[in-house]
Amino acid sequence: MQTGIFFAAAAYFMWGLLPLYLKMLKAVPALEILLHRMSWSLVFLLIVLAWRGQWSWLKPAVQDRRVLLRFLASASVLSINWFLYIWSVNAGRVVDASLGYFINPLVNVMFGYFLLHERLRAGQWTAVAIAAAGVLWLTVQAGQLPWIGLTLAASFGTYGLLRKTAPLGALEGLSLETMILTPFAVGYLIWLAIHGESGFVNDGSHMRALLAAAGPITAIPLLLFAAGARRIPMSLLGLLQYIGPTLQMALGVFLWHEAFTEAKLIGFVLIWSALVIYTLEGFWARRRMAS
Repeated sequence: MQTGIFFAAAAYFMWGLLPLYLKMLKAVPALEILLHRMSWSLVFLLIVLAWRGQWSWLKPAVQDRRVLLRFLASASVLSINWFLYIWSVNAGRVVDASLGYFINPLVNVMFGYFLLHERLRAGQWTAVAIAAAGVLWLTVQAGQLPWIGLTLAASFGTYGLLRKTAPLGALEGLSLETMILTPFAVGYLIWLAIHGESGFVNDGSHMRALLAAAGPITAIPLLLFAAGARRIPMSLLGLLQYIGPTLQMALGVFLWHEAFTEAKLIGFVLIWSALVIYTLEGFWARRRMAS
C-alpha cells in the first residue's frame, strides 16, 4: 500500500510540475514539441521493453486489426490532449488547463452513464450538477465556454474510456500508441529540419537536450502511475489525482501571475465543491457496501 501511494503520488507530482518543463521549450512551436514527445517517448519505451524482455505481446497486437484501430484511436485522442496542453502552458493559460483535470473525474462519470450505461447515485448526480453550474458560471463571466478545460477533460476522458477496454497493459499500450504515431512524427520533424524550421536543429545543444528529455519526462510518470494503480484502491487513487491540477494551478497563479479573478474563483469553488461531494459520496457508498 505504501509503495503504491508513493508511486501514484510521484506520478501526479511530476504531472503537476510538467508546466515548468514546457515553459523551458517556449521558443519551440507546440506541434514540434508534441512530435518530439512522441518520438523520444518511443525511444525510452523501447529501452524499457528491451530491459524487461517484454516483447511477446507485440506480434499478436500488430496482427490484430481491431487492436491496431483501437490504439490508433486512443493515440489520436491522446495527441489532441497533449497538443492542447502544451499550447495552453506556453500561451499563459495554465490555470485554464488545470480546470480540465479538475473536472475530468466528473466527465468520466458522465461518460460512464451515457456510453457504458452505468447507473449514477444521487450524490453523483449532485456533484455533476454543481460542476455544471461552475462551468456555466465561468462561461457567463468570460462570455465563452471554458473550451480549454472542457476539451482537455473530454479528450483525456475519451482516452481513458478507450484504454479501459483495451487488451494491453499500460506499458504495452503506450508503446503501441507511440509506435503507430512516431513514423508520422519523425517524417514531419525531418521535413522541418530540411526546411530550416526545426527547433531541434536550429536552437543549440541545450534545446536538443531538453527536447530529448521529453521521452523519460512523458513515460516515467505513466509507468509510475500504472505501478501505483495496481497497488492501491481506486478511491485513494481518485484523491491523489488532484495533486496534479492543484500544482498546475498554483504555478499559474503564483509563479506566472495568470489572472485569477474573484469571478473565476467562484466557478472553481463550485467545481471543487462538486469534487468534494463526489469523493465523500464514493467513500460513503463503498463503506456501506462493505458493511
